[in-house]
Amino acid sequence: MENYAHSKEAFLRSFLDLPNGIPSHDTFNRVFSNIDSEQFETCFIEWVSTLADLQPREIIAIDGETIKGAKSGGKKSPVHMVSAWANENNLVLRQVKVSNKSNEITAIPKLLEVLALKDTVVTIDAMGCQTNIAKEIIKKDADYILAVKGNQEQLYQDIKDEFRFAKNVSVDLLESLDHGRIETRKCSIITNFQFIENTDKWKNLKTIIRIESIREFKNSEKPKEQAVRYYISSLKAEPQDFQKAIRSHWNIENKLHWTLDVAFSEDASRKRANNASQNFSILNKIALNLLKNEKTSKIGVKGRRLKAGWDNHYLIKVLNLIKV
Repeated sequence: MENYAHSKEAFLRSFLDLPNGIPSHDTFNRVFSNIDSEQFETCFIEWVSTLADLQPREIIAIDGETIKGAKSGGKKSPVHMVSAWANENNLVLRQVKVSNKSNEITAIPKLLEVLALKDTVVTIDAMGCQTNIAKEIIKKDADYILAVKGNQEQLYQDIKDEFRFAKNVSVDLLESLDHGRIETRKCSIITNFQFIENTDKWKNLKTIIRIESIREFKNSEKPKEQAVRYYISSLKAEPQDFQKAIRSHWNIENKLHWTLDVAFSEDASRKRANNASQNFSILNKIALNLLKNEKTSKIGVKGRRLKAGWDNHYLIKVLNLIKV
């Protein structure tokens, strides 16, 4: 930051007062370590709310990521962020810092609490398959699609039994070819339950879903990959709707986590003092939201970021996306 500011000092002085010149790298570090992360997060949420225009049934994916470089003494990273991603808007809506992945269960309700989710569909992996989380989503006038695994052992077994014996199952089959891979996805849904116990525990539960996927590799001896996944939902919809919604959930991995790692080198970040890691994570997400929604440049996020660093006019164009 210090080196960049020195190289762009004339440009920065065109809109900043710098009576003492460019701050040192120690000053940058000290400031970002001491900014109140909760207040900074509040400002971020208020800013995003001016950009986001959530559509009916828009997928809001919630997932966690670990900043792997933020560790000391050989210990595991103490920085784990849980984020909410709006699929159609291409925006990060909010993040919450937790001490480790297991604490996502307590972080997700905090995330939901401050988000405006009316008429959207919230998707979460198996860690978020909790009765209180389902209840909180319904309370926000939204719907949920929650992955079910062994952490909900009884529910998981009941769903398997339901598909084993059910006679009235709706099915959608989807085949795709991409980069030498042939993927077949079969989505089956049941809305009339017989074997699921205590359905009232899961607020507004209407549908159970099974996704069976087979991935084969052309011109390769690699064996085909098969997987079966189960979900519960408060939605009543067609199998093809669930196919699309469940696939959309993984955009948070591809468009957020992967992009932050590749374009922003977030996994390599060593910032860990006080609030530095969380505050820099918010900065990265502000930059990502701006760059993803700058549509005039037909290059990737990494290229747009580089161009904004080189080209003052392009940087101004990116920053002007902020609505006042």
